[in-house]
Amino acid sequence: MIQNYDDFIKTLLSAGFSMGGANSEGIYTILPWNWNEPPPYETPVRWYTGDPVTDPCEWINRVLTERDDVTYGKLFFKKSGFLTKEWFPYFLAVRRGDASFEDAYEDGTVSHFAKRIYDVISAHESLPVEDVKQMGGFSREDKFGFDKALTELQMKFFISNCGRRYKVSKKGEEYGMASTLFCTTERFWGEEIFEQAASIDVEDAKNRISAQVLKINPEAQEKKIVKFIQN
Repeated sequence: MIQNYDDFIKTLLSAGFSMGGANSEGIYTILPWNWNEPPPYETPVRWYTGDPVTDPCEWINRVLTERDDVTYGKLFFKKSGFLTKEWFPYFLAVRRGDASFEDAYEDGTVSHFAKRIYDVISAHESLPVEDVKQMGGFSREDKFGFDKALTELQMKFFISNCGRRYKVSKKGEEYGMASTLFCTTERFWGEEIFEQAASIDVEDAKNRISAQVLKINPEAQEKKIVKFIQN
């Protein structure tokens, strides 16, 4: 019964994770209705109003700029989702372990497009997506490959969405659409969380996540849970 941003955060921290849209993918989502559908209960929550308290679109930016215990991005089923700091190490242990990007690239588990993107992002504190495209030498014809690789890097926890940035006019005023900023996952979370993940047994991580999914959604199917955890 989400009424505002504070309700959303409280629910997210309790659940540990959530799909970012109305489609729960058989797992879980905090807001189970689309922007153009009436809410299933009485609530002032509405998309695209610009209200930071009741507009879920604004909550994404607030999560990334105001908090250090929640991440957002293409995290589950190659779709958007939220993941808390408490549960991030368990997913990290399963999907990446202690492998560096160089390890993954040498093993052939990440693409060449992903390497081009990662090399650009890792050389900076953070970058808006259009700068990544420009610095990486991506053309319009590369759009499909670029978008696929960007999702790949998020799903494997090599890069993280770390906020938004607006263009600034000569007068110092922000304008236009905000651009998504990306940074390495190490910069976003810090090394401590990687040390924590390295101490977690992979099978234990899978079991803990699975148990949490079933706690918040007892009807979740095993195949869905496995896919949710692993890729």
